[in-house]
Amino acid sequence: MTSTPRAPQDGSQPRRRDARQNRERLVTEARALFATDGVDASLEEIARRADVGVATLYRNFPTRDDLVRALYELALAELASVRGEMEAAATAWAGVVIYTERVAEWLVADPSLPAILKRMAQIDPANRPAAQFDTFIAALVAQAKKDGDLRPDVDAVDIAVLVTMVGSLGSLGEGFAGQWRRQLSIVLDGLRPAGYSRPKLAGRPLNAKEFHATLHGLTRRAKRAGRTGHGPAS
Repeated sequence: MTSTPRAPQDGSQPRRRDARQNRERLVTEARALFATDGVDASLEEIARRADVGVATLYRNFPTRDDLVRALYELALAELASVRGEMEAAATAWAGVVIYTERVAEWLVADPSLPAILKRMAQIDPANRPAAQFDTFIAALVAQAKKDGDLRPDVDAVDIAVLVTMVGSLGSLGEGFAGQWRRQLSIVLDGLRPAGYSRPKLAGRPLNAKEFHATLHGLTRRAKRAGRTGHGPAS
């Protein structure tokens, strides 16, 4: 009687799973540390936070630039998914709104992105895969202006700068990061042509005490108010 071949019991699958999880933890911790310390942050500290040895880090990313490139490629993949949402939007203006919301939220959630983009421009200045996305945004903005939904005196670069400004709230701490939707609502109102009715702003502003407490990191209450955008106004 012929026996059925058995799968090798060499532990190869668990090892592959462990290796994948190690890489994911390294990426997560690199993003977090790059956000606070820049892309020259300690690689040893990244490995420590990921609970792996330095050798494991170098096995996955032989150089710092390899780690930066990996994070950059992840960002491009996330950007591609945003483009799909924009292409499916009912109008060009709706696509612009999706762009501003997703990119602002993205920057708030991952403050390491600006530093990664700057380093990639130094590592490989000729490689600009995001250029196609820039062309797409410019066409979307032009169509929104043609439709009369966007004020005629702004362009795609203006919008990119505004979104970056809103997204930079993520680098100021949780109390400010929670305000991004409200600030973006103000930006979007400013992009509309004259005559458009203004919807109610998202959330609420921090009051003066909460603002100063958040600015100086003094109270949990201020941080909580900033995260939620809700609570009793004074």
